[in-house]
Amino acid sequence: MYFCFFGNTPDEKWQLCRQMGIHNAIAKLAPELTGAPSIDDFESFSKSKDIYEKEGFNLYGLEGDQFDMHRIKLGLPGRERDIEKYHKMLENMGRLGVTLLCYNFMATGWYRTNKNISERGGALVSGFNYDTSRQEPLSKWGTFSENQIWDNYQWFIEQVMPVAEANGVKMALHPDDPPISPVNGIGRILTSAKAMDRALSLSNSPSHGLTFCQGTFTTMNENVSEMIQKHGKNGKIFFVHIRDVVGTPDNFRETFHDNGPTDMFKMIKAYKDVGFDGPLRSDHVPSMAGESNEHMGYEMKGNLFGIGYIKGLMHGCGIKTP
Repeated sequence: MYFCFFGNTPDEKWQLCRQMGIHNAIAKLAPELTGAPSIDDFESFSKSKDIYEKEGFNLYGLEGDQFDMHRIKLGLPGRERDIEKYHKMLENMGRLGVTLLCYNFMATGWYRTNKNISERGGALVSGFNYDTSRQEPLSKWGTFSENQIWDNYQWFIEQVMPVAEANGVKMALHPDDPPISPVNGIGRILTSAKAMDRALSLSNSPSHGLTFCQGTFTTMNENVSEMIQKHGKNGKIFFVHIRDVVGTPDNFRETFHDNGPTDMFKMIKAYKDVGFDGPLRSDHVPSMAGESNEHMGYEMKGNLFGIGYIKGLMHGCGIKTP
């Protein structure tokens, strides 16, 4: 089991993770979270890694945008300078032995129209309604077609994949969440199993693979078991996110890991059967009693439940965890 940390300041979550037997960290180390320069600066990156090690964690990988990626994702002037920063970040990952990068190509990030939906026992979850989103303003960057985003993504892959491969970094592409287009006038391209295949076809590098966000593929109404078989056997599942959702791409809500449509035991067994032994974490959990819901989807009590539930499923499948 792995846990996603935001920033580099130890708090109660760090201690609770150690108590749950989690020793591998995935982190977002963007400057607004660390108060330090972005991690294309080696010293800044190295200091964060040292903090994790002193707290008993192996900093295994990174997740999310580690600096502003809008110019790259939208093909705006200045993207060449930003891609140089990205190259330096990948080189620093290689120097420091941080071998996984979970990245996305969503200009507006993972997106919800409602952050306070009442779930089981009054727990709070997020949801998305496409009709509601279409009443919201366009992005401050204007409108972009899906074809434009595909062109930008192909350029990005051509620029970064050789550097990732040279530095031993696996780049794990996260699908678009919600998997529907457009959002705020910006096209989303990674919204189906077919689209993920197209993305993978852009490079045959061993560093080019997937963050298998099970909940997003469930939202797409795809056959998740078949996707696990296909990508798992091809060695293209680099990272797994476990969560569940109820609804359709244009109208859904999150739920507890044990309270959705997915046969979670079947899914965990499927990862084992294809030989996946990489990083896996609980994702997008409900905010539970006493929590503020300030960090929607990432409060700790829901993670305590989710991690325990997943570890139980893994044990039931004969997968050893610490």
